[in-house]
Amino acid sequence: MESKRLTPDLSVAGQIFPADLVHIAQAGFRAVICNRPDGEGVDQPNFAEIEAAAHAAGLEAHDLPVVSGKISDENAAAFGVARATLPKPLLAYCRTGMRSATLWSFDEAARGRPLPEIVSTAKAAGYDLSGVVGRIAAGGRIRKVSADLFHSVVVIGGGAGGIAVAASLKARKPDLDIALIEPADVHYYQPGWTMVGGGIFSPAVTARTMASLIPTGVCWIKDAVAAFEPDRNTVILEGHQTVRYDRLSSRPV
Repeated sequence: MESKRLTPDLSVAGQIFPADLVHIAQAGFRAVICNRPDGEGVDQPNFAEIEAAAHAAGLEAHDLPVVSGKISDENAAAFGVARATLPKPLLAYCRTGMRSATLWSFDEAARGRPLPEIVSTAKAAGYDLSGVVGRIAAGGRIRKVSADLFHSVVVIGGGAGGIAVAASLKARKPDLDIALIEPADVHYYQPGWTMVGGGIFSPAVTARTMASLIPTGVCWIKDAVAAFEPDRNTVILEGHQTVRYDRLSSRPV
């Protein structure tokens, strides 16, 4: 049995067997959470067998079965309660550990942990959460289908490239609905940094307020992008809003 640590209080694993519980206890775990429904696989021990072996090894056992790909808000909330109340450290398991890792990610999101940290922690443990980033960004809850905002063109990045793209499109088509996503209040003209390095300019010369540089008629969304959902033409902001678009231009510099 191989477990993957996600946080100090929680690790996840694939299917465990009654004989594993002694070793799980010896590894320092104090409770196990089963996230796999009974009868899902022919070689799978049922929860009653796991529970009996857990108790014999001095561990608590909690049954919270979820169907793969169908984790409800209630499932996620119940996982959070179990995680908060069971003795720690905990080991959560399912067939591969993916459902348990996904439940953990929703609980972490509900606790306010930033999406990039959640995704990178899971990735380091071998779990790809790219398919549920939208829900993680929404605090672990199932999001409504419609986006919060819509713009025909969304430009990401308020650097020289992003502002140039927005200005050029506006000049060609003044009635075009454009939004520029950029969290910073100050714009630094990066090509000028060469002159700063050469001692010709001071850093202050390259700085402008972002608001003064946003082209007229372009909507400035003062936030950062947390994730992309290209299949839905949607970007997810760190502030948990979603923005849908017809065309997207990413200009981080």
